[in-house]
Amino acid sequence: MQSLLFSFQGRVNRGKFWLVHVVMWVVVLVVFSAIFGSAALSSDPRLAFQSVGPVGGLVLFVVYVLAIWIGLAVAAKRWHDRNKSAWWILIAFVPLVGGLWYLIECGFLKGTTGPNKFGPDPLAA
Repeated sequence: MQSLLFSFQGRVNRGKFWLVHVVMWVVVLVVFSAIFGSAALSSDPRLAFQSVGPVGGLVLFVVYVLAIWIGLAVAAKRWHDRNKSAWWILIAFVPLVGGLWYLIECGFLKGTTGPNKFGPDPLAA
């Protein structure tokens, strides 16, 4: 599990890519809801942030940093499965088409069949 979530080496298939992202964002939303509670529903967003306090702010910071790291690690492995460098993560920053390209390449297109320069096929038996 540690290798899947924190390492930038190797390959990962579409199923694990989606599973990690869905679970990660559910956890982020649960933490966000637990910290902000009903204050997040207030009409004045400043009230929500004032009610968090330093401990809640630190927890949010740690959760977001972990979410970003995990997201980047899994994305790098997914690009590797497509036989491309992890630098392709930066395509997401291209306005209008970058995010869509990233979503299609990593979320919907099949990875390279068989081993490639980044490791063995994650779907191989």
